[in-house]
Amino acid sequence: MNLNLCINYLRMLINIKQVYSVGRTKGYSAERELVVKLWRMGFAVMRAPASGSKIKRAKYPDVVAIKSCRVLVFEVKSRSKLESIYIDEGQIRKLKEFADRAGGQAFIAVKISGDKWRVVGLEQLEKLNSNTYKVSREVLLSSKGLEELLRDLKLIPSLEDFIRQT
Repeated sequence: MNLNLCINYLRMLINIKQVYSVGRTKGYSAERELVVKLWRMGFAVMRAPASGSKIKRAKYPDVVAIKSCRVLVFEVKSRSKLESIYIDEGQIRKLKEFADRAGGQAFIAVKISGDKWRVVGLEQLEKLNSNTYKVSREVLLSSKGLEELLRDLKLIPSLEDFIRQT
């Protein structure tokens, strides 16, 4: 085998790995950011170690958060700009199954670069075909922020509640 051919092949593999890693790193970073944010709000929270991996039979969400016996499970998406998001039907099915088994609620948490966290309930997803769900740009624009959702679920106090307590 030609040495130059081997070197070129290795360079190609390294480039593929780097391209693949950049997208994965952004996803991990968003998941970690959500974990830290929820932890600081008083949740017991963890990032599932198998999230995003190639384990086909696993039914793990990206992030699980528990507070006051309430379980929230999140599929985390990260985008550089506000645009529609397409999600594989298998991811949604696994997320829902995990939430059902845990007696919890399932959400899609979306981090747009330079913007607040947006949270979408599964009932807001649009089923495009047997394999794909869509979170439209319009749904993202009208979706609740993380803090707003948690206040609505009575998991963090509203400003009025906080003032009443002091």
